[in-house]
Amino acid sequence: MPQDRYHRARLDQVDHRLTAWMHHHGHRLERRAIGALFAWFGLNKLLGFKSATSIIAETVYLGTPETSARLLGLWELAIGLCLVIYPLARVGLGLLAIRLPGTLLALIVKADVCWDEPFVPTIQGQYLIKDVVLITAAIVIGGTLREEHRSAGVRP
Repeated sequence: MPQDRYHRARLDQVDHRLTAWMHHHGHRLERRAIGALFAWFGLNKLLGFKSATSIIAETVYLGTPETSARLLGLWELAIGLCLVIYPLARVGLGLLAIRLPGTLLALIVKADVCWDEPFVPTIQGQYLIKDVVLITAAIVIGGTLREEHRSAGVRP
């Protein structure tokens, strides 16, 4: 029994260190990872590579789908760079908020492309749903931008 208590105490110490590390670094890493992802995917669109989320370019009309895809790529690149560069994070979150309706609209307007059946998304639909999850993660990041909203020890 004493050995069991020792192992529990040791596991508790390890757990405490890991969760403290996550608390301290998590938001910064999340912001940079989401930023890098948006920059990467945006750059791919600018270079002419199609992606599953290019369906947004066929939903939000800003010229031809090719022109819309490049504008979306430029927008995503800007979102990504702003999230990676901390002083611009608010701008990135604003750009992301403006992009959200296009993501949601594509899920509805292009339902034939986004859904095989109700609650069974296609690959394109899965990518758009992933975008919604990324946007909700960005909301968490936004909650730490003001110092008074940040927990002690959290790095922006």
